[in-house]
Amino acid sequence: MPIRLPSDLPAFDVLTREGVMVMSEEQAARQDIRPLRIGLLNLMPKKIQTENQFARLIGATPLQIDFQLIRMTEHQTKNTAAEHMEAFYRPFAEVADSGEKLDGLIITGAPIEHLPFEEVTYWEELTQVFDWTQTHVHSTFGVCWGGMAMIYHFHGVPKHMLDAKAFGAVRHINQAPTSPYLNGFSDDMVIPVSRWTEMNRGEIAAAGLPILIDSETTGPCLVEDPAHRAIYIFNHLEYDSGTLKEEYDRDVAAGKPINVPANYYPGDDPTKPPQNRWRSHAHLLYGNWINQIYQSTPYELTSIGS
Repeated sequence: MPIRLPSDLPAFDVLTREGVMVMSEEQAARQDIRPLRIGLLNLMPKKIQTENQFARLIGATPLQIDFQLIRMTEHQTKNTAAEHMEAFYRPFAEVADSGEKLDGLIITGAPIEHLPFEEVTYWEELTQVFDWTQTHVHSTFGVCWGGMAMIYHFHGVPKHMLDAKAFGAVRHINQAPTSPYLNGFSDDMVIPVSRWTEMNRGEIAAAGLPILIDSETTGPCLVEDPAHRAIYIFNHLEYDSGTLKEEYDRDVAAGKPINVPANYYPGDDPTKPPQNRWRSHAHLLYGNWINQIYQSTPYELTSIGS
């Protein structure tokens, strides 16, 4: 089954051209099936790029997905047209007031790592989102800053600033081969990393949270939080082949100090096209997450969280 998207959402055409099965809302309404209702709380500045990345991954499973786009209520984005936000996004306050429930929710990262969590302008509402997931979402996937924020909120584990940006396609180790989230994973893998902060391995372990994927150089990557029906990834399996290049070129053009992303360009030569060596594991992880939701979520959405 395909992912269900509004036919005028940019991701509809992008994924269709890539061969991902996409279904319009009109087509989906003719099928006698309950789709999985998956939300994306999009905190990234480039909303459309982020929509495409996550829709591509969750739309590759055999299940029908009803994809819901959510934004913070008061925060206004400066990088995406207001018309796009008005047409395709709902503020969290509206979603919460409606009483509706979700099978899954992805909470993205945000380029605000340098700020203490409490100084983020929408932190109070974001903590309301985290608490809301415990009664209205079956499974939550926190990504990069979003995952760190969830661990901090629920367990008090702090983030730590790095002396230099962790940046590149980094080798990681599969620490939990029997985890259903890592079904089909290799013993090691390459995952894009792009962040100025980290979470300490010992502090995560002290909180009782299992680390599923780890790296000797950039630390914990994938963490499970069974008590809160959540998983957290600090790195970016959802990235396109050229996303790290875009970030590198942007910083070079702005005159910011930035290293060439490690292990990304052939021979670490930024004049050569980068190679994508994480695509298969990205599809595996998000496919496994969707499968776990499908296997355990109640048939009646109203039963989620009860």
